[in-house]
Amino acid sequence: MKLSKYLVLLGSLCVTLSHAADPHASTARWSYQGETGPAHWGELSPDNAACRDGYSQSPIDLRHERAQHGRGRNFQFHYRPSVFSLVNNGHTIQASAADAANALDSNDDAYTLKQFHFHTPSEHEVNGRRYPMELHLVHQDGQGNLTVVGVFIKEGRKNTALAPLFNRLPAEGEAARSVTIDPAALLPDGYQALRYVGSLTTPPCTEQVNWIVLEKPIELSKAQIAAFRKLFPNNHRDVKPDGGREVDEE
Repeated sequence: MKLSKYLVLLGSLCVTLSHAADPHASTARWSYQGETGPAHWGELSPDNAACRDGYSQSPIDLRHERAQHGRGRNFQFHYRPSVFSLVNNGHTIQASAADAANALDSNDDAYTLKQFHFHTPSEHEVNGRRYPMELHLVHQDGQGNLTVVGVFIKEGRKNTALAPLFNRLPAEGEAARSVTIDPAALLPDGYQALRYVGSLTTPPCTEQVNWIVLEKPIELSKAQIAAFRKLFPNNHRDVKPDGGREVDEE
């Protein structure tokens, strides 16, 4: 077997194993355009019914005038430089944690960082504003509950913390490779956040996901953003009705 074909098969196997290990992943083929795009996700599989029928879907437009203040729902990051397995899964660039070294304490519960990935443009909006990209850090507790931290990305200086990843973004089907990233360096200086309960923004659109969306963006250079968009020109889901859900500002 030629080496190039071997690498494609190996990369595909890594993606399959990644999805098999994630109980929240959809097994139906989906995309961000056409007949398998967001408007049709709920039709692709019974497992994706929440994409069509859910009442607490994400993302949403986070409006300051409707946010509640001072509810004392604290959160704290416990991050350190760690090894991540980097892969292009056909929907985004995903970095999966090699161990349980990184954690988030939220509402007296401990969540382990499982993976992080990117969307362009941003999925959440703040007062109707959308950013060029959005980073999602996905955490899970011992009972399988999810808390996702959303970090907006604007165009600016080169992001050196993400340089090991963005210097050579993997192509779809390419074998996974290991990179060392400090997740703490992926967070903005301030942790002012908007919090609400929503869903995964990809199939199967599972609900009861806790969202912590940090308001201050981080920066990527124009070249870094362009490199991602060369692979994924558009991999976002449009905002959904908030349905009167409570949004807390901290």
